Amino acid sequence: MLKSIIQRLELAEERFNFLEKEISQSEIINNQKIYTSYTKEYSDLKPLVEKHQEYKVILREIDDTKILIDDSDGEIRDLAKEELLKLNNLVVNLEKDLKKLLIPKNSDDEKDIFLEIRAGTGGDEAGLFVGDLFRMFSRLSERSKWKIEMISSREAEKGGYKEIVAKISGKQVFRYLQFESGVHRVQRVPETESQGRVHTSACSVVILPVIESLDEIEIDKSDLRVDTFRASGAGGQHVNKTDSAVRLTHIPSGIVVECQDGRSQHKNKAKAMILLQSKLMEKASDEQNTELDKKRKNMVGSGDRSEKIRTYNFPQNRVTDHRIDYTSHNLEAFLDGDMEDIFKALIEENQSRMLLKLENEAI
Repeated sequence: MLKSIIQRLELAEERFNFLEKEISQSEIINNQKIYTSYTKEYSDLKPLVEKHQEYKVILREIDDTKILIDDSDGEIRDLAKEELLKLNNLVVNLEKDLKKLLIPKNSDDEKDIFLEIRAGTGGDEAGLFVGDLFRMFSRLSERSKWKIEMISSREAEKGGYKEIVAKISGKQVFRYLQFESGVHRVQRVPETESQGRVHTSACSVVILPVIESLDEIEIDKSDLRVDTFRASGAGGQHVNKTDSAVRLTHIPSGIVVECQDGRSQHKNKAKAMILLQSKLMEKASDEQNTELDKKRKNMVGSGDRSEKIRTYNFPQNRVTDHRIDYTSHNLEAFLDGDMEDIFKALIEENQSRMLLKLENEAI
């Protein structure tokens, strides 16, 4: 194993031993904030440290077994060779496990997300595809036992949408959906196309982690413009007869968000505020932390919103992800939310990239 990896493992074990002592001290136990932080870090490090200790035990067994290779008894030598082969295979697997455990956890993995889908090039077809993608994420949410709720939508002609914003809540939503940010392209024959020509349209998808606390980023009231208006689309007569929808404009940044989900103007404003704060936090992170940009680019593709990440080809019944070597010839199932295979492939590719980065970094 590389020296830099071994050093990281030793440092992790030192930190683990330090935390183990600290969380048993009364002054730490009485400080709830520090105690909670320490116990969480201790719990996170435990699988890595236990695996490292197992690894070191196997290395010692290998050293002991190598001595028997030179034994004068031929039967013992043969047994030692057989045992050494097993131990070496075990070491290889343990090293793979250790490297995976060393990959830094994304603090956003457990967070809920805001999903934004916007029509791009392609006119009416792009608007229809916004609806298709929203249905895909809705079916995925049902399969995954996640909760999806509409925040706002702007309808287009012929039954499509210019934009849909929704919130998806549940277990590890961001972990799986973070790679969906980017341009999704569709190729199909529109119903209005008399000559059967395939048209290409596109939609952009943005995935934002929901901030956990409203205190994470402060907004000066004087920097905020609040507008109310009548909600459009589904929601019943009551929604359309009252100014329940809310639009928030953050004047310094120019960021605008809307919520027209429910009948309560107060609830819509609260949801819009969380969305605005999530957008402002992403903006601040992009501006202040260049490492975050590098991390996104080191994921699968850059995640840039102008990047074409996937093509949905209807005539060929094919889904192709352009960031990895992935193609599915079951488009109907994919659009019905059957996306487990693509998530597995994207996560594995991301882990491979991060492992390579880890191995190339010296402490």
